[in-house]
Amino acid sequence: MCDLFLKNLRDHQALFERLPGLSSVIDQAINICSGCLKDGKKIMICGNGGSASDSQHLAAEFIGRFVKDRSALPAIALTTDTSILTCLGNDYSFEDIFSRQVSGLGVQGDCIVGISTSGNSRNVIKAIMIAKQKGMHSIGLLGGDGGELSKICECNIIVPDITTARIQEAHILIGHTICGGVEKNLGFF
Repeated sequence: MCDLFLKNLRDHQALFERLPGLSSVIDQAINICSGCLKDGKKIMICGNGGSASDSQHLAAEFIGRFVKDRSALPAIALTTDTSILTCLGNDYSFEDIFSRQVSGLGVQGDCIVGISTSGNSRNVIKAIMIAKQKGMHSIGLLGGDGGELSKICECNIIVPDITTARIQEAHILIGHTICGGVEKNLGFF
């Protein structure tokens, strides 16, 4: 098992050495989120599987705190309400579980962060499409070649790898960076 850990660590390190090239697009995402919150709007986050967990993690960092105690920042993970998710999955389709929430909760000037390691999650794509129709900002936290989401998001942060676990490791570092950057931009530290 130690060999597996060392291989994973080498792969992780090799990927993270390629991440500095994402610096300017991460700054763009920080500015989008900061502007949204300064305007009294909210951040909505969605994804599937591990990306659903990342959505919840990042929403918690905004609502709770990241670096220092501060007022709560309005963010919601669209992955958390089992009654809504099962209602929409049953009455409509799994592809609609996020888009219906964006339709009902999103307003012009809000921001949606769609997390997808492939960039091809149909339910995230549909959510971004509805968000665009409503005049919302959109950020794709993606992997691989960015997939279909990279063609429709306003800001694309594409982790240059195809291994889901490595992409997710990078996504949480990037998400934490966005949270910290937002706190800094809003004057919390």
